[in-house]
Amino acid sequence: MKSYGQYCALARGLDAIGDRWLLLIVRELLGGPRRYGELLNGLPGVATNLLSDRLRTMEANGLVAKADDRYRLTPRGEELREVVSVIGRWAGPLMERMTEDDAFRGHWLVHPVADLFPGLDTGRPELTVEVRCDDEPMTLRSAAGRVTMAPGRAAAPDLVLTGPPDTALALLAGRITPADAKTHGLAITGDPSPLPTLRPHGGGAGT
Repeated sequence: MKSYGQYCALARGLDAIGDRWLLLIVRELLGGPRRYGELLNGLPGVATNLLSDRLRTMEANGLVAKADDRYRLTPRGEELREVVSVIGRWAGPLMERMTEDDAFRGHWLVHPVADLFPGLDTGRPELTVEVRCDDEPMTLRSAAGRVTMAPGRAAAPDLVLTGPPDTALALLAGRITPADAKTHGLAITGDPSPLPTLRPHGGGAGT
């Protein structure tokens, strides 16, 4: 990428991370080290030569390191976590509906879920929700006041959501009711009524 050639922090930052696909590579690596093939799977649409070029650039800029055939973020690269989070929050209103051409991977739900249910809230109930939107099931857990999401099935989920990811996300965000979610193709197994209580509601909320 050609430099903007400006003595400005934003311009200098975009010189380093403004290339197409670069922040999506960061998104993939925020979940932990990944092999090249795993990165390809998590970045549908990227050309292999372009991915290789971006990884070399990121290594040269001190954002990524490679060891044991896995790429990982360096401490400098990890500092981009908040950048990715802020962009994701800003783009929330753009996420209402998928298009026919949109690709999806289950682990992409981790970031919007973290933004929907941030921090510590002691008023949150204990709850396990399995979300099945593709071949990669994800499990949302509310425990000890915190909400987390990780790949894999739940041993004994309280609630299972199966169907379109945009509908599942809208239900988790409280933008639609369970009845509306069902009309849009989401199968709901279990009681969805505790979901609104997972969102921060003050009082015991913290960081």
